[in-house]
Amino acid sequence: MSAMADLPRMDPCDVVVFGGTGDLAMRKLLPALYLRACDGQITSDSRIIAVSRSGLDDAGFRDKVAAELQAVVPPSAFDQVSLDRFLTQLHHITADVAGEAPFGELAATLAHGEHRTRVFYLACASGLFGRISARLHDAGLVTERSRVVLEKPIGHDLASARRVNDEVGAVFREEQIYRIDHYLGKETVQNLLVLRFANALLEPQWNSAAIDHVQITVSETIGVGGRAGYYDSSGALRDMVQNHLLQLVCLVAMEPPTTLDREAVRDEKLKVLQALRPLSGSDVALCTTRGQYTPGAVDGIPVPGYRDELDGAQSTTETFTALRLDIANWRWSGTPFYLRTGKRMARQASEIVVQFRPVPHSIFPGTASGIAPNRLIMRLQPDEGVRLHVVTKEPGPGGVRLRQVPLNLSFAETFQSRLPDAYERLLLDVIRGNPTLFMRRDEVEAAWAWTEPVLAAWAASGEAPQPYPAGSGGPPAATALLQRDGRNWHEEDFQ
Repeated sequence: MSAMADLPRMDPCDVVVFGGTGDLAMRKLLPALYLRACDGQITSDSRIIAVSRSGLDDAGFRDKVAAELQAVVPPSAFDQVSLDRFLTQLHHITADVAGEAPFGELAATLAHGEHRTRVFYLACASGLFGRISARLHDAGLVTERSRVVLEKPIGHDLASARRVNDEVGAVFREEQIYRIDHYLGKETVQNLLVLRFANALLEPQWNSAAIDHVQITVSETIGVGGRAGYYDSSGALRDMVQNHLLQLVCLVAMEPPTTLDREAVRDEKLKVLQALRPLSGSDVALCTTRGQYTPGAVDGIPVPGYRDELDGAQSTTETFTALRLDIANWRWSGTPFYLRTGKRMARQASEIVVQFRPVPHSIFPGTASGIAPNRLIMRLQPDEGVRLHVVTKEPGPGGVRLRQVPLNLSFAETFQSRLPDAYERLLLDVIRGNPTLFMRRDEVEAAWAWTEPVLAAWAASGEAPQPYPAGSGGPPAATALLQRDGRNWHEEDFQ
């Protein structure tokens, strides 16, 4: 049913999802496994076992999954025959993962499958990761071919991240631990490595001599909704910057690895995190800003403010942050990276903008103010693709008139096939045993080490986040952050 149906099949495996009836499992994990099963990569004798407190039996769980899949899987990718076959692979076990009772039913279900690849996906709070790992060990369920997947965030700060890593590491070897960041599974993110390291046009220019600055934006039109309780204890810096955005910085800024080996890429990413200039004290006030959305309108529809979604509770949690990062190494010295992320923004967009420096001198009449510099835009979502803005001559007589135009690579239009979701790719990488696109322990802890002083400075300042209306571009201080450097945020629509 798919252009990807000739991809290699995986060996039979057992995938155990803790939190298997939760939002992540239903919206992302099970649809991803279903779509890979449709293309024959998840074999029909593999099993997907959900563990939750819902009290469902196998039949009830299968009915729930069938309804959810029909709601979230694109109609063009939905197939009833494949669905019926996939449902037979699903099982549900009722257990309190936070409790003390042994995993007896799970052990009985997995019995005699020690020869299979066994994936434990912990789609739950990171505070439970260590407890679940220990109980898996006590039940004798951790085999040589076992892997454990940890959802972000890993901890709440550096100390808790180390504690989680220690607890999970007491049961699983580091090479068995897959700390997932779904942004690293997106087609455009992986294509960034190909653009840089497979094209002689770009890599020689990929440095501070040619690049003026880099912008990374992840903006959402949605609010916190049902995640208000979790989000208020986290905020935009912990929820997005410490993991997603810093990982994107690593891929943009890393040195060429010697190979695409499982550790070579992660070694280079770690070097970027270690080269980030620390922010503390007055640096935080100068190089960061934060905001919190108030009532407004998104796409013409009135929406409540953040505190309204907390039932009127007072809160100083940021729903928006913008930062300037500087990387202290030879390649990037003098080229700032600007990051921003927020909820209830004017548009939904995840993109990386590489702004090149202008030409040093214009020979064309009428361009005394300069020629628009080249710009490379990589859109992660929606409509994944790449655009390179170049300057060309407008057709026609009457002199040379310059115009900046985009060279557009739309993945959907170019390859004429459905782009797999990030979780489809990453789940298969776990089953294959390929950790390249997953975070290593030292990466996670290096990211927290850089983030913590910012959080501490914000707390010490006593200042509340700046309000911004829902449906806007964030607080005015975010614009001022770039304007102080003589720059502006990229706001042009990708279409």
